[in-house]
Amino acid sequence: MNELVTGDAVVLGLRPAKLPSRALAVVIDLVVVWAAYIAVSIVLAIATDSLDTAAVAALAVASFLLIPVGVPIAVETLSHGRSLGKLACGLRVVRDDGGPIRFRHALVRGAIGVVELLMSFGVIASIASLVSARGRRVGDLFAGTLVVRERVPADRAPAVPPPPPWLVGRFSELDLSSVPDDLWLAVRQYLTRMRQLDPGVGWSMSERLASDLAARTGVPLPHGVPPAAYLAAVVNERQARDSRRAFGSVAAGWTASATAVDGPPVLPPRTRRLEFTEPRDAQQRDPQPEAVQPHGVRHGAAEVTSTRGQGPADPPASGFAPPA
Repeated sequence: MNELVTGDAVVLGLRPAKLPSRALAVVIDLVVVWAAYIAVSIVLAIATDSLDTAAVAALAVASFLLIPVGVPIAVETLSHGRSLGKLACGLRVVRDDGGPIRFRHALVRGAIGVVELLMSFGVIASIASLVSARGRRVGDLFAGTLVVRERVPADRAPAVPPPPPWLVGRFSELDLSSVPDDLWLAVRQYLTRMRQLDPGVGWSMSERLASDLAARTGVPLPHGVPPAAYLAAVVNERQARDSRRAFGSVAAGWTASATAVDGPPVLPPRTRRLEFTEPRDAQQRDPQPEAVQPHGVRHGAAEVTSTRGQGPADPPASGFAPPA
């Protein structure tokens, strides 16, 4: 990686292109350009057969300046540093500050490229790229440009090994708010690379990290627990807390949105109020309307008393007795 500082004081981490990939891109561009130049030269030779020698020479010079020199400059200007070869190899020409190139950058690179690429068969460009720390040729130095890699493989972060089953949930009461991020990062790096370390070095490192983590949490290291297993269990506890916090906030947001759109949410099955109804045979014998509270809550069979042939059920007693 190479650090470039933009005009806004932002550090960019760019990966300069190596000589093999740049050479392959140049070869692809030269093959395409020279194939087009040869085809145009054949067409001009047939079309200018009746012209004199001076006119033929002028057309030959113009075609050379237009195709092998002018076409690469125009392509890099219009594509912002991506020629056909660079596009195939995943490369791009950028400025020293990481921005896209303009016509003047492509013009300087193309003009100097005639000498260091075409006339010297790429020898000057290869030597300059090997000597430069960023792999730049002479045209890049004069134009203030840099060839970087666009398609960089994404580095997958290795997974943290799980703790032993008998340690899962054992540290659920630890206070992890005082543990700094750099200590978490050090613990994670150790857990993902501990199999690559020497056993003695790995054991001493795990003891040091476990003691630092125990000092931050305020709880000493449990007796009989290996330091590496302790670190894995605490990291697993932190991940579990983060997951519960994240899923809890998502569920709360979903509930609030559902309430705003569809009205009051329906109680989940475990919190619904139980409703007591009459047996099915009693309902078939006495198909009378059910008594309903003003708020839409159905009375239970123990609260509503009714007899067949009489009026509606008496309201429940309120406990107030009128004076005699």
